[in-house]
Amino acid sequence: MLTLHVEYFAILREQRGLTQETLTTTAATPTALYAELRARHAFTLPADRIRAAVNDEFVAATALLRDGDRIVFIPPVAGG
Repeated sequence: MLTLHVEYFAILREQRGLTQETLTTTAATPTALYAELRARHAFTLPADRIRAAVNDEFVAATALLRDGDRIVFIPPVAGG
């Protein structure tokens, strides 16, 4: 089991109703963690639309998570 600190932005923050949370999980990768959170919180964005940063660095969807990591899920953002 890992204890992870998760931060949400934009639509994910709106759908979750929180900016951040600490949780315990067996998810080993950002993709697995997002799938778990998507099922739990009914996130509408599919995983292929999300980027993950772990400890302030963008990582591959298959990067291994470690206990205590801070994960930020970043949805696509419109700008002008």
